[in-house]
Amino acid sequence: MTLRRANRDDLAALPLEVAPRLLGGELRTVVGGAEVRLRITEVEAYHGRGTGALADPGSHARMGRTARNATMWGEPGHLYVYLSHGIHSCVNVVCAPDGIAGGVLLRAGSVVEGADAATERSGRSGRDLARGPGRFGQVSGLRHPLHDGIDAITGAEMHGASAGLWLAEGAVRIATGPRVGVAGHAGTHAFPWRFWIEGDPSVSPFRWGRGAADAQAMLN
Repeated sequence: MTLRRANRDDLAALPLEVAPRLLGGELRTVVGGAEVRLRITEVEAYHGRGTGALADPGSHARMGRTARNATMWGEPGHLYVYLSHGIHSCVNVVCAPDGIAGGVLLRAGSVVEGADAATERSGRSGRDLARGPGRFGQVSGLRHPLHDGIDAITGAEMHGASAGLWLAEGAVRIATGPRVGVAGHAGTHAFPWRFWIEGDPSVSPFRWGRGAADAQAMLN
């Protein structure tokens, strides 16, 4: 499977369309002089307010533009780096045309280069290095708020870091299902907006979000 550098046109569609295209590709970062390359194995699509045919109640941008989610409304190809639970920096690829909010959460991956740097940043080793969005963000070296908005198309440096997004040219076996740990209706099978490479050991296990199992039972 060959890789090529992503361009803005690759990311100009809505996140639900772009998300599966990222699987098998790589996020490559250089932070503090150390390069880490992460093969993307699991993603989730999130639409902002007024985006797409179905309103997404699980998105940070569901209520419109705020200081926190401003990057999601910008030019595709930048990275929306946000803080989860006050400690985890999570990485999203901004998609959709400029001015329309959307992002694809990079939920899990495998380290293909830079294992020493990834281990130093995380204190872990093995296939779980980047399993889950918090760990993925940790080993990438990108941090909120320093690197929120970094451009993964031009690779321009931002606060001592640079990032590049590469897409895979070749088929991978893709599975889909509800998003992990998303609360309520947004975490049910009504939103099968999580995509992963089938059988890949780095993919995170599924768990229901708060109230999502009950919401799913009402749909059945």
